[in-house]
Amino acid sequence: MNNLNQLGWLKYAVTHISDGFEDMRYRKSGSLKIAWTIIFLLFFSRIVQERLYGFQFRSSYDKTFSIIPYIASSFVIFFAWVIGNNAVSTFLDGEGSFKNIFIYSSYALVPYIAQSLINTLLSHFLIKDELVFMQALRITGIIWSAVLLFSAIKAVHRYTFMRTVASILLTIMAMFIMLFLLILFMALIQQMYLFISSLYTEISYRVRS
Repeated sequence: MNNLNQLGWLKYAVTHISDGFEDMRYRKSGSLKIAWTIIFLLFFSRIVQERLYGFQFRSSYDKTFSIIPYIASSFVIFFAWVIGNNAVSTFLDGEGSFKNIFIYSSYALVPYIAQSLINTLLSHFLIKDELVFMQALRITGIIWSAVLLFSAIKAVHRYTFMRTVASILLTIMAMFIMLFLLILFMALIQQMYLFISSLYTEISYRVRS
């Protein structure tokens, strides 16, 4: 392990569920550059899965394309997780920094991203009767990433099993609160924009008349 480069550590963490992140923490390993690459791949995989899936497995697509839902389902949710977990860790005496939470959590997403891209490719070659193989791959990727994420949070904060469970549950609650406040804020901004726009239109009409 001493001779592993950063990509080697990524492979090691993903394939050694029980002790991969523990060894990463002990060796002070992990790359922000790789972590950012993984998050951009998550964003890319969301677009690919929604727009390029085989037609035999998806009957129709939205004709209009908006990048906002893909940003929300990748960057926004991921950063809500990282910020939420970092906030929760202050109450549960976690040892992980924001940087390490970001790196470890992103590494844990690799199986999920991989199954998404592989399934999109398979959807152009398999038939509907073989959907069970794609579903099995999807479930495996999701469970694998979920277990890795649990191991990552446990390692980065040096938590016990039960404290890790509590940390994840509280982080999910914090995410819901942050996303609710974000939606509320965006709705408020929209209302302000509509008010200013209507006020400008009214003033312009009166000036012209």
